[in-house]
Amino acid sequence: MAVKRDQRGFALVITLIVTALLVALVVEFISEVYVDTTSRQSFVDAQKASLMAESGVTGAIGIMKFSLLKSNYTSLLDPWAKPMDIPEEQGSLRITVEDESAKLSLNHIVVLPGGASFNDGGGDPTGYYHGTALRLFKKFNLPASDLCDAIADWIDENDTPRPGGGESKWYTNLKNGYQAKNGPLDTVEELALVKGFSSEVLDKLRPFITVYGESSSTAPVNINTAPKELLTALDERISDSLAEQIIEYRKNSPFKFNSELVRVPGMEQIATGLILRIAVKSTIYRIRAEAEVNGTTRVIETVVNFKGGTPVTLYWREY
Repeated sequence: MAVKRDQRGFALVITLIVTALLVALVVEFISEVYVDTTSRQSFVDAQKASLMAESGVTGAIGIMKFSLLKSNYTSLLDPWAKPMDIPEEQGSLRITVEDESAKLSLNHIVVLPGGASFNDGGGDPTGYYHGTALRLFKKFNLPASDLCDAIADWIDENDTPRPGGGESKWYTNLKNGYQAKNGPLDTVEELALVKGFSSEVLDKLRPFITVYGESSSTAPVNINTAPKELLTALDERISDSLAEQIIEYRKNSPFKFNSELVRVPGMEQIATGLILRIAVKSTIYRIRAEAEVNGTTRVIETVVNFKGGTPVTLYWREY
């Protein structure tokens, strides 16, 4: 009798163990199915978001192309200057457009390889916007002269370092050394390789700098779209209050010609010397489309040159 009770007890334990194992297997199976299904759904959502973002970019390019053909000037009063939010059944799409000519092209603070020579005072072959860069960097309490020297050495074709810069000899002595580029910057992100441009420096400057210009020798700043910080950097005589007057003027009446800058009180003498450094219409724009589908987000950022009426992509990034 005792043997039978022991057998029944053992059978019960075995049954419990088997049941526990089966439950564990079922839970694991359900978990794997859930994870697999979730992964597949996330992949599908990411693909949808990517297509939405790409559609947003395509639509923005079409709108910009049409808009630029209609007017001889561009300003922050134009429709493209305001973010476009497009609701979608499973998410949303947000499109923003930035004028790259509202920023300072760092490629133009030194004579580019093969570019025309513009002297900004003295005999040093600095670019047309060297002085502008110095003033802009100083506004953020940065070592302006050293940063400008570092950019110039990175871009120019020679191996003679400027006082605050560095050529290949300096870069190859770093822990993971590399050569100086000796060519124009391709992206703003590339500045992270240049001496002195820490992440903190880049964060401060990013809204005000670009690497794109109308040509290899000139990159006029659009006075209809440039922020106050860049307007004051155009000339040492432009104070914060004078820059605010320019911004206030263009809110009511965007500049249609470079020469109209003299209409701003206090700019009569200054504007004449800026004619070749400024513009009232831009052709290069940064388009950012952010799509969200069921909590999954994809972003496409591109820079497009509309010069000549045919859009040309200069930069494309999806993340």
